[in-house]
Amino acid sequence: MKYDFSEFGCNLFDLKEMKKRLPSPIYKKFVAAYKHETPLEVETADAIAHEMKCWALERGCTHYTHWFHPLTGSTAEKHNSFVEESNGEAICHFSGKSLIKDEPDASSFPSGGLRATFEARGYTYWDVESPAFIRGHVLYIPTVFVSYTGESLDTKGPLLKSVEAVSAAATKIVNAFGDKQVKRVVPHIGLEQEYFLVDKDVFLKRRDLFLTGKTVLGAMPSKGQELEKHYFGSISTKVNDFMEDVNKELWDLGIYAKAEHNEVAPSQFEISPIYSSLNVAVDQNMIMMDVLQKVAIRHDLVCLLHEKPYAGVNGSGKHNNYSLVSDDGQNLFDPGKDPHSNIRFMLFAAALIKAVDESAALIRLAASDSGNDFRLGANEAPPAIVSVYLGEAIENMFKSILSGKPSSYIKSSLNDFGLTTIKNLPKDTSDRNRTSPVAFTGNKFEFRMLGSSLNASRLNTTINTALASALDEISSELDEVKHRQDVREKAIEIIAKIYKKHGRVVFSGNGYSDEWVAEAKKRGLGNIRTFYEAIEHFYDKESIRLYEKYGVYTEKEIMARSEIHYESYYNIRNIETRTMTAMVYQNVIPSAIKELNFITTCPSEYLSKTMKTKADKLSLFIDECSDLAGKVEDELDKAAAKATPKEKGEVILKKVLPLAEKLRATADKMEHYISADNLPYPSYEKLFFDTDF
Repeated sequence: MKYDFSEFGCNLFDLKEMKKRLPSPIYKKFVAAYKHETPLEVETADAIAHEMKCWALERGCTHYTHWFHPLTGSTAEKHNSFVEESNGEAICHFSGKSLIKDEPDASSFPSGGLRATFEARGYTYWDVESPAFIRGHVLYIPTVFVSYTGESLDTKGPLLKSVEAVSAAATKIVNAFGDKQVKRVVPHIGLEQEYFLVDKDVFLKRRDLFLTGKTVLGAMPSKGQELEKHYFGSISTKVNDFMEDVNKELWDLGIYAKAEHNEVAPSQFEISPIYSSLNVAVDQNMIMMDVLQKVAIRHDLVCLLHEKPYAGVNGSGKHNNYSLVSDDGQNLFDPGKDPHSNIRFMLFAAALIKAVDESAALIRLAASDSGNDFRLGANEAPPAIVSVYLGEAIENMFKSILSGKPSSYIKSSLNDFGLTTIKNLPKDTSDRNRTSPVAFTGNKFEFRMLGSSLNASRLNTTINTALASALDEISSELDEVKHRQDVREKAIEIIAKIYKKHGRVVFSGNGYSDEWVAEAKKRGLGNIRTFYEAIEHFYDKESIRLYEKYGVYTEKEIMARSEIHYESYYNIRNIETRTMTAMVYQNVIPSAIKELNFITTCPSEYLSKTMKTKADKLSLFIDECSDLAGKVEDELDKAAAKATPKEKGEVILKKVLPLAEKLRATADKMEHYISADNLPYPSYEKLFFDTDF
């Protein structure tokens, strides 16, 4: 791929393109709305819509769509043609009204009871902060999605409200430290996206991958990720060609895809963009996931975004690197060159610690779904216990403030490494902790729990809201100070108080260890092992009070989303386990019987003791699989008979999954006794290594 920098973002109707095309007064009015200074008028929208239409037509568009993020967790679009009839002739028309608002049918999207099935009206409204873009023949306009009665039916609406909450709270504190020119603070994130690739023909022969996005059966081959050669290894030609096409599409869409590499597990990869403002970054990540999947198909591959498509090797996450940036470019989580005297940084870091400790259960919920249960705490990803890693230098600074003793912060280098070509090799002040769910990494906090398939809005909505609450409490205490010179001393007092109360959530050791589980329990930290068990924390009184305080969710919206979570958990688990039993009955057992018949019909003189033992094993496994599959289906029927999604999910969690685990273990053992010619589906070996060429 040759980089033509003049073509970067050529399919993006951003501020640069708008400035070029719009009359200056119109452009200034849009920028004022973009900066939250004044609302956008319909007349201004008309002028913008005209130029947007002309730009889109020039680039081959025939349709436009209001692109939104419903509560399905993915994205939605309805394509409308620019063509209209006027006096018997076809004309291209796109008004400010069409730009600002559209009306998709809301009845078929999940609403958790917010809307009755017959109440179909819903509205999409233009999100002016996220630029329109072109894919194929369609102009995409990012929007929020609300019901006729005003409830949020999407993930973007609450996210934008939470951004306003944390912005207002952070701005007050920045102003208190003397930076009166700062009018707004915006969360910025970078989302590292992990994914798997599998050969398309192999994928289509696996019913479980096709129906669920993961394998529900499959024995580990003799080689998995043990040799650790795949991580950062040479990228195969087939995958490299795919990555080049992905980069080209992202380049045209103005998405800064900064890094790409092989991940730990075989056939696993990662792509990482440059940081963007939170709202835009979430939109770009949703685009990126769609690009990965569509480009993969063109290369006879399938991109798997499920958190745990394969048992026995690492799953995939979406590391959420979070920072706060003021409108004059200051990163509030950057310690600077002299961190031990940067009390404002320490205060914002303390607020983050407080927010994580107070909202740990909500973070656990928002970072996950049913698929992430197989990843969190599985000695490959951060545990389900939410803790914060600060690094030795920053942690010592907090301890020194708490004790009242001075501290020093020394930027070190590798003086004795042995290279004679470079003097004083740069070295960061602390190591990284890959087992930590929330880790400070130099100038940001990395939330590592987020599942690879998820829309990042839910997690960041939670972080923003919890952090806004913590910052507002701090701001109230700073308001007690009458003289600016006393702000620093008051801040130190607040930092010490926060760390004394919430420092329990700070942990620098091995988050995978059993010792940490015991230690976390002593500290009073929660260990919510499943997504299902986390849902109830969303609608407790404290959570409702927090979200309603900032207008992020109403109680009605929270209860609706909780219902959707329970329903999603039940539906996904039901599909997975019914797929498993179907494959056992229709594929695995017939293959085993075929193998058994081959052995038992051999002339007796050819039957060795080993072959007879194999036949006995196969016969035993067939009986066990049949028995377990029947028990799983019986429990699934009991779950289906329950009245509510919550009750259905409880049966799944407590009764179905333990049996399903036994069924899989038995079926996977049996796979080793079936010859390659009789295997009912492509093996893990083919799934792992067919992309290596």
